[in-house]
Amino acid sequence: MRLFDWLALPSGAGFRRVEAGRAEVGGVRPGLGAAELFPEADMACGFRRSIACQLSRVLDLPPENLIKSISAVPISKKEEVADFQLSVDSLLESSNDHSRQDIQVQAERLAEKLKCDTVVSEISTGQGTVNFKINRELLTKTVLQQVIEDGSKYGLKSELFSGLPQKKIVVEFSSPNVAKKFHVGHLRSTIIGLLGTGYQLFGYEEKLQSNPLQHLFEVYVQVNKEAADDKSVAKAAHEFFRQLELGDVQALSLWQKFRDLSIEEYIRIYKRIGVYFDEYSGESFYREKSQEVLKLLDSKGLLQKTIKGTAVVDLSGNGDPSSVCTVMRSDGTSLYATRDLAAAIDRMNKYNFDTMIYVTDKGQKKHFQQVFQMLRIMGYDWAERCQHVPFGVVQGMKTRRGDVTFLEDVLNEIQLRMLQNMASVKTTKELENPQETAERVGLAALIIQDFRGLLLSDYQFSWDRVFQSQGDTGVFLQYTHARLHSLEETFGCGYLNDFNTACLQEPQSVSILQHLLRFDEVLHRSSQDLQPRHIVSYLLTLSHLAAVAHKTLQIKDSPPEVAGARLHLFKAVRFVLANGMKLLGITPVCRM
Repeated sequence: MRLFDWLALPSGAGFRRVEAGRAEVGGVRPGLGAAELFPEADMACGFRRSIACQLSRVLDLPPENLIKSISAVPISKKEEVADFQLSVDSLLESSNDHSRQDIQVQAERLAEKLKCDTVVSEISTGQGTVNFKINRELLTKTVLQQVIEDGSKYGLKSELFSGLPQKKIVVEFSSPNVAKKFHVGHLRSTIIGLLGTGYQLFGYEEKLQSNPLQHLFEVYVQVNKEAADDKSVAKAAHEFFRQLELGDVQALSLWQKFRDLSIEEYIRIYKRIGVYFDEYSGESFYREKSQEVLKLLDSKGLLQKTIKGTAVVDLSGNGDPSSVCTVMRSDGTSLYATRDLAAAIDRMNKYNFDTMIYVTDKGQKKHFQQVFQMLRIMGYDWAERCQHVPFGVVQGMKTRRGDVTFLEDVLNEIQLRMLQNMASVKTTKELENPQETAERVGLAALIIQDFRGLLLSDYQFSWDRVFQSQGDTGVFLQYTHARLHSLEETFGCGYLNDFNTACLQEPQSVSILQHLLRFDEVLHRSSQDLQPRHIVSYLLTLSHLAAVAHKTLQIKDSPPEVAGARLHLFKAVRFVLANGMKLLGITPVCRM
């Protein structure tokens, strides 16, 4: 179970429209040449386009073909690096007119044909690259102006995204079972039959109303124990589920009560982690539609009955037993695969999505391969738009309540531990709502721990490591944001009117500006492979750069124009830091 899976909805779907349009923005006065040079693009792509236009004339290629080959150069602790680079190797891959041999010579020849201009102040070569240094005054003014003006859209208005069409994306993730508490290790499984039987045996209406998920969990544990010793209990549970699928009024009524109470609890817990959905549509919603899917499979000649009375679909087309998917039990009831087929078809009919993404644990890889394959052989070409994003498991996470770890227990635990940590730090300020701050900082700690590596990777959880205030942690990100916000509160009134770009030429300032240039590339990369770790790594580096700059670039007692310039720089850092944190599901705090 990963945090990525927690931020979600019950075996259903919520979707957000990704709009490719541009937003109306306001902000500081136009900077030096920025508005005139780059009227239709953000600053990084404005620089890229300027470089691409010059390359276009030399290489006789359209600028649009070159823009994505021009990347911002990662900052270096050892020396100041160029701002952008063109990989000649990647250029040769797309050109039949050049030999692959001696790429370095090709890079040097290309560099000789290029000239500096009002945007590019220096051109050099690296290992197979042509490097471009941007006019420092222009770089400073344009970057800071763009960050403030674009606000939450900074990086997203880049030309790296502008060629992408508007899309409607359905995302299914988390999938907690109805009437089952958020469990750190939960799998999608139909427990409603056992719950129905268990509640009839051990349930109490008063407990159900006062604490529904806790009571139903206790019922579930108890009925599981009974079923292990008494086969009639397991048989009764199976019969309850069959009656539910057949539409029995009593079974449906009990299920509806469980569902309504569960969703109320889920909404309350989701709110604590800042998650809201467009729609809640559980797996059981597709009970009737799954029967339609079975009829459709049968009509297409894809449904095969087995000796045991179950129904299967041969995905290989040649009788390979390892490529068979069971879609109906012997009593006629449906399985996960059947209901996922019904859900996918229904969502396409309802939303006409461009992409549908399922986020589940890696153990379900084969399940989704089979579902997508069945959609294809049923004739749905949109099956190619369905995607499974698998994640690994967290090992060793325990709360003080024991080995069974529920999300609400985890949220309570992080709030408690963070409050204790904050109380022990002398620099902690008086807070209006310390519980809320503690929870937000604690959530940041958990999310950064979870998103630092590949989603597919398992990792060992450590409470001590999660709550470290220094190093690559969520607490460090929140602390950096709060400290930068404090600078604005302390000095903002006197210094945020205008600034002199010449006052931001120190190495620490230039490194921050260069890193801010890379934000759109990081967002683009995460959008391509759906891995949040790129954003995490970027934000941690930005926070470390800000920490160094905070020590060396003093605002207090500096000349007004120097103080103002530095404050603009720190404000830009805070804006981008906040943008990135919000994309990861983290609410930035202003005090801690």
